[in-house]
Amino acid sequence: MSWLFVTLLSAFSLASADAVTKKYLSTYRADAMVVIRFTMPGLLLLPLLVYIGLPDLPLEFWGWVAMVMPLEIIAMLLYSQAIRDSSLALTLPYLAFTPIFNVLTGYLVLGEQVAGPGLAGIFLVVVGAWLLNIKHARGEKYFDVFAPFLAIVRERGSRLMLIVAIIYSVTSVLGKAALSYTTPLFFGTFYYVFLGAAIFIIFIIRGGNPVKLLSNNIKPHLLIGILMAVMVITHFIALQYIEVAYMIAVKRTSLLFGIVFAVFLFHEKVRAEQFIAGGLMVAGVYLVASS
Repeated sequence: MSWLFVTLLSAFSLASADAVTKKYLSTYRADAMVVIRFTMPGLLLLPLLVYIGLPDLPLEFWGWVAMVMPLEIIAMLLYSQAIRDSSLALTLPYLAFTPIFNVLTGYLVLGEQVAGPGLAGIFLVVVGAWLLNIKHARGEKYFDVFAPFLAIVRERGSRLMLIVAIIYSVTSVLGKAALSYTTPLFFGTFYYVFLGAAIFIIFIIRGGNPVKLLSNNIKPHLLIGILMAVMVITHFIALQYIEVAYMIAVKRTSLLFGIVFAVFLFHEKVRAEQFIAGGLMVAGVYLVASS
């Protein structure tokens, strides 16, 4: 099973979880949405973690974990607010900037370097994301090529998602650093069980009742949990075999899946440039995979 197929499966699972979240959890507070998206998959993965067992891990592993976990929680809080308050088309495209930031963070933390064709592929993915949001360049006195990026000034959800993209460029390399001490199956399972437990406790401290929250509306909660569990396991399996910037660039095809869901589930209109954007992103993925 190639890293490319596994990454695409991770992207599809993430986009599906986003669509289900927006459809069924749009009235939830952001912290409640985070409980569903972290604690539910953590509960589902707990039996697997018990079966795998806790290996003997060095202190360095726990240091990487201590750095990545708080950032992951902050990112998911902002992520949940963004997709709750704004349309998927105005928020998800900004995640395409993560692999660009990963070129820097991957080099600084892991010493990873991106080859020419791979860098060109990452560039195409970002250009595709720009085209997905190009409608912000219209309706003005003149065509402004920077308008899709400047949409973050006008749209709160876009601003939040750009911040998430920056945070994810850090958590992805920190997660790979921790992964070097163990296996993808253990780390992916442990990652969400640990995060789910931490968020469960934080929600209680803030006066919430996570047990009641999780048990209500159980079908969409369970579906989100399953999709997020698949996403995290496939994420770390793929990350073990390829540079972070490449893997994250391919995973951002979740934007394309998200647009498809936006059309069929939320009846958003598809513009011609979105098809062009999709073609550029697919071409970018091909360059990344073949570099």
